[in-house]
Amino acid sequence: MKYKITETSKIVKGVVLYQIIANKNFEGVKEGELGGWIQSEKNLSQEGTCWISSHACVYGNAQVRGKAQVYGRAQIFGRVHVCGSAQVYGKTWIYGETLIYGKAHVSGSVWISGETHVSGNAWVYGKAHVSGKAWVFNNI
Repeated sequence: MKYKITETSKIVKGVVLYQIIANKNFEGVKEGELGGWIQSEKNLSQEGTCWISSHACVYGNAQVRGKAQVYGRAQIFGRVHVCGSAQVYGKTWIYGETLIYGKAHVSGSVWISGETHVSGNAWVYGKAHVSGKAWVFNNI
């Protein structure tokens, strides 16, 4: 187990979230380091080097897997999957049935929703809004 859920909690949008703490060193994370906030263990894989840090929150059926990193004040909920080497940070909100994967970066004050895919080396940043059945991919 690379992390455990602490008893420290907060309520976000009516959902109780718990802070995580690293159980061991891995990929820039130190044993004992406090991480971000999750609703349950299903939100952050125990496998790979994925991590949620800072004030970031992942809840609902959202999952972070692989080498993905979620940090800053990012809010990820719904049926979102962040995987591969993707990075999500800033004041980003991602919800719906969104997939963020590959080496994609999502940062800034971005809102992503719907059945959206962001993949490859794509960057979505600034004050962008992506919704519906949009695909953002390759080197866009």
